[in-house]
Amino acid sequence: MQIKIFTVPITDNGSAVQELNTFLKNHKVIECIQEFANSSNGSNWCFCVKYIEQQNSNINAEQKNRKDYKQELDDVTFQAFTLLRDVRKSIAAEDKVPAYAVCTDAELSMMAKLPELTKTGMISVKGFGEKKFEKYGTRIIEYWNKTNKNEADRESV
Repeated sequence: MQIKIFTVPITDNGSAVQELNTFLKNHKVIECIQEFANSSNGSNWCFCVKYIEQQNSNINAEQKNRKDYKQELDDVTFQAFTLLRDVRKSIAAEDKVPAYAVCTDAELSMMAKLPELTKTGMISVKGFGEKKFEKYGTRIIEYWNKTNKNEADRESV
């Protein structure tokens, strides 16, 4: 673990903020502590960033290993996958958690392949067990049913 200190003057023209943001994007940040400081040199925001050095090759390898679900799934299943992503996004926003905490894309793709969203089917998806179902499953099914009803209503018009 390493530490880097950034000082952003209140009168910054944007360059110090840009330097900080670029650093944060390119490193695996463990913790960031911020303090507002007044001194004889003026007022500043001070950021203490604890991070792990991360090589760009690892980032590029992760990006290359991402699945393209549009290529992997048939059209009907991909449409279901897309709707499930919207459902996941709504639940994540409600709970103020990242979307992947609700379920991963891999879990969503397996759910999209199910003939019907049920507790039994969802629990059978690798990575989405009883605990996740207790926390998110019922809401996923409710949103799914509501979303599918809205889609059907739009198609009938």
